[in-house]
Amino acid sequence: MTPAAPASPGGGAEYTADAFQKETDVSRETLDRLKDYVALLGKWQKKINLVGARTLPNVWRRHMLDSAQLLPLVRDRARSGPGRDPGAPLILVDLGSGAGFPGLVLAILDRQNPLPLEVHLIESDQKKCTFLREVARITGVTVTVHGARAEDLDPFSADVVTARACAPLDRLLGYSHRFWGPHTRGLFLKGQDVDKETVQAGKSWGMVTELCPSRSDPTGIVLCVKDLRKGGA
Repeated sequence: MTPAAPASPGGGAEYTADAFQKETDVSRETLDRLKDYVALLGKWQKKINLVGARTLPNVWRRHMLDSAQLLPLVRDRARSGPGRDPGAPLILVDLGSGAGFPGLVLAILDRQNPLPLEVHLIESDQKKCTFLREVARITGVTVTVHGARAEDLDPFSADVVTARACAPLDRLLGYSHRFWGPHTRGLFLKGQDVDKETVQAGKSWGMVTELCPSRSDPTGIVLCVKDLRKGGA
């Protein structure tokens, strides 16, 4: 996937799968996998609450593009990150995966990479875990679904930690810290309160942050975090 210009503000339900493909330059095969994902999402949504019902008509912008916009940032970590074996897959931990955004979308997009991501989806709701495993099976991607709370898992180091609508930043960093190594980067999809959350989190955590405008939501922000450490800045 190659970077593209930001999506038009407030884009509505007219944002289609074809528009997504044009903006992200994904292959037809990858698009077909994502279409299978969308079909499963609509089917399972009738049984369990996976996403806000009002977002389904605009699923390609609200969920697919919102997740996909992280891939260039993930790949930048793979290219430029120190302290990792260039011949090893990039380890990505997705916190509070829910319906799989952004972690499962990233796994599908990166499936044909010679060194695809090693994706860990962390979700405590067992019904949602079943959904995640079914999407992975149908789309043919390999992911590890952890049916537990992040704080209950044994720590391991990730190259990238992602999350969307999981928790306020101070709590999110607490969940993330057990997966944080010296060169880990956090990529968190946040809303218009990101500045307030960052100030609050800074009372307990030291970090370096960068804000990138969202390509899917004119009020959204991608918050990039590195050099995370306990204790205020």
